[in-house]
Amino acid sequence: MSGNLTCSGQCQTGPSLGIASSLVSTLLQTLLTAQCILSPPEMLPRDYGNDFLNQGLGPYDFVVIGAGTAGSVMASRLSENPNWKVLLLEAGGDPPLESKIPALFFTVEHTEFNWNYFTEPDGKSCLAMKNQVCYWPRGKMIGGTGEINAMLYVRGNRDDYDNWERKGNTNWSWQNVFPAFEKSILRGAQNGSEARGGTIVNPFEVSLSEIREMLFGGDEALGLPQLEVVQEGADIGFAAMPGTIANGQRESTGKSYLARVSGRPNLHVIKNAVATRINFDQEKNAVTGVNFVHRGQHEFTVNITKEVVLSAGTLNSPKLLMLSGVGPKKHLDSLGIPVVRDLHVGDNLQDHVAIPVVFKINHSKVQRETMKDRLDATYSYLLNQTGPLASHGVASVTGFINSDLTSASPYPDIVYHHLFMQSGSSNLDIWFDAIRLSDRVAQSIRRVFENEHIMIVYVKLLRPKSRGILRLKSSNPNDSMKIFSNYFDHPDDVDTLLRGIGFQMLLEQTLAYREQEAEIVQFDLPECNQFAFKSEEYWKCYMKFMTTTLYHFVGTVKMGPDTDPGAVLDTRLRLRGGIKGLRVVDGSIMPDIVSGNTNAPIIMIAERAADFIKEEYGQC
Repeated sequence: MSGNLTCSGQCQTGPSLGIASSLVSTLLQTLLTAQCILSPPEMLPRDYGNDFLNQGLGPYDFVVIGAGTAGSVMASRLSENPNWKVLLLEAGGDPPLESKIPALFFTVEHTEFNWNYFTEPDGKSCLAMKNQVCYWPRGKMIGGTGEINAMLYVRGNRDDYDNWERKGNTNWSWQNVFPAFEKSILRGAQNGSEARGGTIVNPFEVSLSEIREMLFGGDEALGLPQLEVVQEGADIGFAAMPGTIANGQRESTGKSYLARVSGRPNLHVIKNAVATRINFDQEKNAVTGVNFVHRGQHEFTVNITKEVVLSAGTLNSPKLLMLSGVGPKKHLDSLGIPVVRDLHVGDNLQDHVAIPVVFKINHSKVQRETMKDRLDATYSYLLNQTGPLASHGVASVTGFINSDLTSASPYPDIVYHHLFMQSGSSNLDIWFDAIRLSDRVAQSIRRVFENEHIMIVYVKLLRPKSRGILRLKSSNPNDSMKIFSNYFDHPDDVDTLLRGIGFQMLLEQTLAYREQEAEIVQFDLPECNQFAFKSEEYWKCYMKFMTTTLYHFVGTVKMGPDTDPGAVLDTRLRLRGGIKGLRVVDGSIMPDIVSGNTNAPIIMIAERAADFIKEEYGQC
């Protein structure tokens, strides 16, 4: 019986001198210690919650609402001035360990670390999802959505920002924003522990080399080059994009900006503090402070001497504004909310809608993932932060194309992201749960996955013409919102996505793809299967069912010139209408969505906003 398990589940071995058992115990203790090292307390800002309960809460020069991507930058930069007292309110708490591990980014969805929003059903999108609505995740923790995204660092292209300026947003051209992008990056020796804000950007660990070669080989066969670096996003081609990652771990601004400076005595962070209202003095035409509920129990008010900086994100910033009386008058009147300013808050909602096209790969030589593979990956990551868990496969391989062959534009209108899942792994079920795919459709894909590897290609629309709307459900801050995505409202969006899917069908025919036995999968969509597979009618139907998002919501509190009736903010991100003491700083301020992932541009926006404030108060 030596070496077998007893009925109690304990391991029964042969004779031992104790040295082998000691080695095993050391290994187990090392693994447990390594897990703790992944997320030590010093990586997170200290919670000032107990302090203010004991000492009271006096006025602050600045109150920043939201410790997400933008809010963490704002709190860090404003507190650089030791004479300014800064308070940061964050609705959530500290991020979980899973958010630090790149390969597990999908697992934080549908948890307490997420706001868990859903779109309204419209009968023309998200039809294959549960309840025929799309899941719109938003991070609710230190670091915000920067703790749940795919970490890709993409700035957008020169024309995105030049177009902002052409629309009257002065000083927002590529030439104007480029210095802020550069300022936001920690390079060289600065990648250490210097107590200064900045984003760490590095390449992802290379994995799945055969699949990467297939992607690059197929694109080269169709005339698209492999790009070394995509800093402006203007190049047409494929590249392995860098990410906000260091030493195999996620680097959100909650860590790279906020945690590194959280020891400043003039910076306080209160966690689990949900802002419920911004207070206005209408006679003085100014903001006086913020109401917030702490730990779900008691409401407090904090007053300001200079500004409230609203950085709650594209969905929560307009929500708080409308709850506070800033928004469309007709809508606020219907909910009995006194109107402070009649502005187009909640309009202009934009997103990079994405359609996942599913390939099966290497179906004649499938090697299923085993428990040993998973244990090896865990061991490698815990001890060295390397291996499969340190990246997300080929997800960093990103393709930019101009799908319109009649256009001479050097700028892309479609981008591709890739997810590879080895047969036998649990990643497919994690993906199903993340996007809330209906059981019927999930089961049909799962049947393919039993004997094949799968690659999901997100065909993403870069410059949507459709615009959504965001509205309150009630005047109760605890209620969710009505999110009308209005995906596919504009027919040009459908046509562009069709061309983007068509490019994938061309790739399927290339030698590089055929060598890996890559084939587009048809699965159980009875409403679409009445059309010829891969026909235009089929893909139009498919889009309506397999609609997804990649978290890039922007535009609901947009900036603009005085001549733009839809603008909520001026070009220095202050509320229009002459109200003093309120600035909005996050992705909601974008007049038009950028042609790439939105995390890097939001960091840039926060860097610029901090400079605006310093200029206006003479503290540069």
